[in-house]
Amino acid sequence: MTGSPSSPPRSKWSLYLDLIRWDRPAGWLVLLWPTLSALWLAAGGFPGWHLLAVFVAGTILMRSAGCCVNDVADREFDRHVKRTAQRPVTTGAVGVREALALGAVLALAAFVLVLTTNASAIALSFPALAIAIAYPFAKRWVSMPQAVLGVAFSFGIPMAFAAVQGQVPWQAWALLAGNLFWVLAYDTEYAMVDRDDDLKIGIQTSAITLGRWDVAAIMGFYAAYLSIWIVIVLQQAPTAIVYIAFGLAAGQALWHYTLIRGRTREGCFTAFRQNHWLGATVFAGIALALR
Repeated sequence: MTGSPSSPPRSKWSLYLDLIRWDRPAGWLVLLWPTLSALWLAAGGFPGWHLLAVFVAGTILMRSAGCCVNDVADREFDRHVKRTAQRPVTTGAVGVREALALGAVLALAAFVLVLTTNASAIALSFPALAIAIAYPFAKRWVSMPQAVLGVAFSFGIPMAFAAVQGQVPWQAWALLAGNLFWVLAYDTEYAMVDRDDDLKIGIQTSAITLGRWDVAAIMGFYAAYLSIWIVIVLQQAPTAIVYIAFGLAAGQALWHYTLIRGRTREGCFTAFRQNHWLGATVFAGIALALR
């Protein structure tokens, strides 16, 4: 009796797209919205097509490069986690050197884009890259590695101000601090999905560190993020649109509470994946207020 036909081998192109999570845009959208918000605030409105293209493309490229580094660093851990066991590097479908080479090409392409801006933005791109590379290894030594991710995911904010103004005012750093709380919120939701597996493996995450205070902490992180951002945004755009947008964003955060309070994998993962809508709401309020 003939056995069932085996699946055809996947093309390298397909494996590379899987490696950089091309089919999961939520990962780069949560980086893009705060970066675009910073661009609009720095420019007092539309920043121009050149900077818009640079930061949209650069965000996608750097997130993709980060996925390559992350999967190489976590390949031994990922094989023990159901959600990540089939990642290309973990299964061996893409080699370590191959993944790192792809990540280097993507990061270089992003750097070429930054070279079209100014010296201030170029200078900031180096610590941004260093933090992005450091994050995948932070979970081995830091009890809240999501804080490191928060800095990495927020560095587009000072870079946006630098590209527009040639300097980084204190407001940019305040926005970075506020955005760090948002990253803590949604990446703790993400970590709650894998908490049982991570405990067995022995790696550290905010979901494990916070323990039974995880849900309360997440809601506090959302509150801190929205509070810091609305204070800064209102300084530049004291309009009703801003209040409406942030009110809608707060409503989404409350909806996330209903998803995560039971601590189910499905609920926590849904909450994480929907965070880009919260960021889009904040950006829409800023863009409309500064039109």
